[in-house]
Amino acid sequence: MNTITSEIDFEKEVAQLVKNQRRYFKTNVTKSIDFRLEQLKKLKKLLVEHEDELHQAIFNDFGKSKYENQLTEIYPLFDEIDTAIKNLRKWAKPKSVKTNLLNFPAKSYIVPEPLGVTLVIGAWNFPYNLSLTPMVGSMMAGNTTILKPSELPVETSKIMARLINENFDPYYLRVVEGGIPETTALLNQRYDKIFFTGSPNVGKIVNKAAAPHLTNVTLELGGKNPVIFTEDASLKVSVKRMIWAKFVNSGQFCITADYVLIPKSIQREFLELAVEEIKKHNFSLENHNYVRIINERNFDRVVSLIDQDKVYYGGTYSREERIISPTIMHNVSLDDAIMQDEVFGPILPVITYDTLDEAFDIVKNFEKPLSAYLFSNDAATKERFLREVPFGSGGINDVVMQISNPNLPFGGVGNSGMGRYHGKFSFECFSHFKGVLDKPTAIETNLKYYGYSEKQMKIIKKLS
Repeated sequence: MNTITSEIDFEKEVAQLVKNQRRYFKTNVTKSIDFRLEQLKKLKKLLVEHEDELHQAIFNDFGKSKYENQLTEIYPLFDEIDTAIKNLRKWAKPKSVKTNLLNFPAKSYIVPEPLGVTLVIGAWNFPYNLSLTPMVGSMMAGNTTILKPSELPVETSKIMARLINENFDPYYLRVVEGGIPETTALLNQRYDKIFFTGSPNVGKIVNKAAAPHLTNVTLELGGKNPVIFTEDASLKVSVKRMIWAKFVNSGQFCITADYVLIPKSIQREFLELAVEEIKKHNFSLENHNYVRIINERNFDRVVSLIDQDKVYYGGTYSREERIISPTIMHNVSLDDAIMQDEVFGPILPVITYDTLDEAFDIVKNFEKPLSAYLFSNDAATKERFLREVPFGSGGINDVVMQISNPNLPFGGVGNSGMGRYHGKFSFECFSHFKGVLDKPTAIETNLKYYGYSEKQMKIIKKLS
């Protein structure tokens, strides 16, 4: 009875929170560019002042060192805020566009405007980056925001809630903590925008909840990201780049390598170089370059994908410490368990191919991935990869680094998501662009009015 009462009370609280934010948005306070810049600077200052606490919280959740936290979470977030502060006035200005002859002598322009009340649901694997970066997008566009961070990394959720809820007006920014019941209560409300980062299965639930309200939704999901090597690839540097990217965050990274496609002729050399590179990094918590699997449920799921008969290197783990060693599997087939869903852990399956046609066909038989990568020095192969292989974002001769360029859009396609963000694309993601025709009244023709004739239609056709 108490639980039911509590759920009802929470639902009422959430409804009131959304109502308050909507009322606040209608005052037009958040639409001021000066207000937006002030709030972004305040957020950056707050994060800088409490950076040590942010490091400690994520270490408690993952064993992630401050160096990894800075590299993968804090610095990208700072870059997003700095990019917004530098460019916001330019992005928010109405943009003039050409006016056709039919509407002469009018002016035409596009006016960006904030959407209203937004809900951001963050992901657990990079809890600061994937919660606060989209929130920054909502702030720069002039919205109010409710942030629901993932409940799995408990300490990072707590510190985000404390820093934001103690320093910002709840009518403007508010962090709501909790699990599935709290998320469900949040999704029962009507928003002007929902931004979700997570799995395709949960993304479908979010999209379904938004549909009755016709709420604009951005979904950043996942998929099986291929890395295709060709015989002409610069193998040593290619393997170096891929191995680093694969084992960042212990493979709990939605855009990292999920599986490798390698020509049979260079498989042995590839495997030897990959093991050499793993040994060189000496991945471990003690060396500040490795992290724990987020929880036991995810640990058990990832371990279940390891086929010891196909382990080329690694394959060891500790459930007590929630650590899985960097693992490479070879002789993998498309029927193996590891090829059925996104790995999201430190296991790299290797599949051989005879022809590039075969490799591309394998990729295209899966759902469209969030990312795809090619290692090749052949211009024709690069062009074909870009033309034939669908993916959200990707790289040629590098892995995951496209996410570090704020001038590139980041987002999925098909089953890996919809919408895009980062930099200017974050501003666009959380904005509506009004098309406006501004016409003077001093001149008026009778061309468009009733009393149509063939002559009128001929003139209109020429002017259109």
